[in-house]
Amino acid sequence: MLTLPNLGLYIHIPWCLKKCSYCDFNSYALEKEIPVYDYINHLFNDLHLDLPLISGRKIHTIFIGGGTPSLLNSKSIQLLLHGIRTRLELSNTAEITIEVNPSILEIDRCNGYKNAGINRISIGVQSFQKSSLQNIGRTYTSHEVRRAVKIVSSLGLRSFNIDLMHGLPNQSLADALNDLRLAISFNPPHLSWYQLMIEPHTLFFTRPPQLPHEDHLWAIFEQGHKLLCAAGYQQYEISSYSKSHFYCEHNLNYWRFGDYLGIGCGAHGKLTQPDGTIIRTSKTLHPRKFMSGNYLSKRYAINNSAKPIEFFMNRFRLLEMTPRSEYKLCTGLSEDSIRSPINRAIEEGYITETSTSWMVTQKGTLFLNSLLELFLTD
Repeated sequence: MLTLPNLGLYIHIPWCLKKCSYCDFNSYALEKEIPVYDYINHLFNDLHLDLPLISGRKIHTIFIGGGTPSLLNSKSIQLLLHGIRTRLELSNTAEITIEVNPSILEIDRCNGYKNAGINRISIGVQSFQKSSLQNIGRTYTSHEVRRAVKIVSSLGLRSFNIDLMHGLPNQSLADALNDLRLAISFNPPHLSWYQLMIEPHTLFFTRPPQLPHEDHLWAIFEQGHKLLCAAGYQQYEISSYSKSHFYCEHNLNYWRFGDYLGIGCGAHGKLTQPDGTIIRTSKTLHPRKFMSGNYLSKRYAINNSAKPIEFFMNRFRLLEMTPRSEYKLCTGLSEDSIRSPINRAIEEGYITETSTSWMVTQKGTLFLNSLLELFLTD
């Protein structure tokens, strides 16, 4: 029998003001008023269908993502979280996060979120510069960005995060570092700093922008990393930095192969059963179909042959030691099942191994896809 990991809850709000040029998330540009209360009732119905898969376990984290969840006012979020609490047991110290758009933010709404139980806010900044925001299709101004960060930082929450991108179209090294310096000046406990990637099914995929050269991207990362470390931030995941003890607990649970319920349009879940079966769920993508009562898109058990890649594609994103004992605890498989790819990874210099742990090297971090390919099976 497996040791059941911590359990989180992800709630997806699929609407946004405008689809950004780089975005491949399941989101839909708002054409009319959001059917808020109808959608929330469908979220509860969706959750009800998943409850038999969690055996009454306690929820340790909640993450409300999107889309743009801050399109929902504080009364809606209060109703949503009250409904969640009546259906699930929450840890007394549960981290509860909502993503917000800087253009849909004012002090009353934020205080309402706080009173509803939100204790962590993630601000989708991406850039503080007008030209960069325009180049990636963001709808707010640099003034609104600064105002939003000031509002959130004044709330006295457990934590808040600034989402920042680099490697943007026509972005110079100086511009990228200035964005980072400005973000640091607000002293966020957590900072997500990631490179723009061109993903399928996005406007940038069909109309590719001119992106910085690889040498330029490396210079941005190298100098930006030094700035963050000098400011007291620790890189604990490939694109995540935090002050001491301010990790994003919800995402950390993903990366440590923890369990999570996923409700709402296109949400994904992973739920370990007492007999060791690991169930994956995915929900219906489009709001119209979801709100007709067709919540479930797929539900299946992970095959043993897929468990190694599923485990390591999460675990090796973290820049911390991976206890070797964790592999068996999380997958139910012996280490013999991965001895060959582990040996290859060591030979290639992607990881190091001790008698009790594995650790990704700098080379392994830079060539993570090549490392993970070693665990793929035919």
